[in-house]
Amino acid sequence: MKNSLFSRIRSLLIKYKEQILYIIFGGLTTLINMVVYFLCRQMKMNVVPADIVAWILAVIFAYVTNKIWVFESKSWAPAVLAKELVTFFGARLFSLGVDVAFLYVTVEKLQLWDLPMKLIANIIVIILNYIFSKLIVFSKQQRRES
Repeated sequence: MKNSLFSRIRSLLIKYKEQILYIIFGGLTTLINMVVYFLCRQMKMNVVPADIVAWILAVIFAYVTNKIWVFESKSWAPAVLAKELVTFFGARLFSLGVDVAFLYVTVEKLQLWDLPMKLIANIIVIILNYIFSKLIVFSKQQRRES
C-alpha cells in the first residue's frame, strides 16, 4: 500500500513537474515583484514607476529560472538565446501592459488599496506568462529547432 501511494505521488510529480516548478518559481518571481514594489512605494515612488522597477527585477529572475529549470531549455547558442530573450521579454512587456493598466485603473482611478490590487494583477500576469512561455518562448518546437 505504501509503495503504491509513493509510486502514484512520484508519477504525478514527474507528470506535472513543469507546472509544479512554474508555480514555485512563479511564486518566487511574484515575491520578488511584490517586495521590490513595496520597497519602492516605501521610498515614496509613484505606483507606475514602482511597478516597472519591480517588473524589471522579477523578469530577469523569471527568465533565468524558466530557461534552466522550468522549461529546461539547454541551448546557450547565441541565436537561440537571442530568440528566447526577444520573445520572453516581448511577452513579458505585454503582460506588464496588462499589469500597469490594471493598477492604473484600480489604484489611480478607482482609488482601491494598491497591495491587494498588485496581488490580483500578479495572478493574472502569472497565468498569461505561463501561456506565453509554454506556447511561444520555450515551446517544444523551438527546442527541437535548436
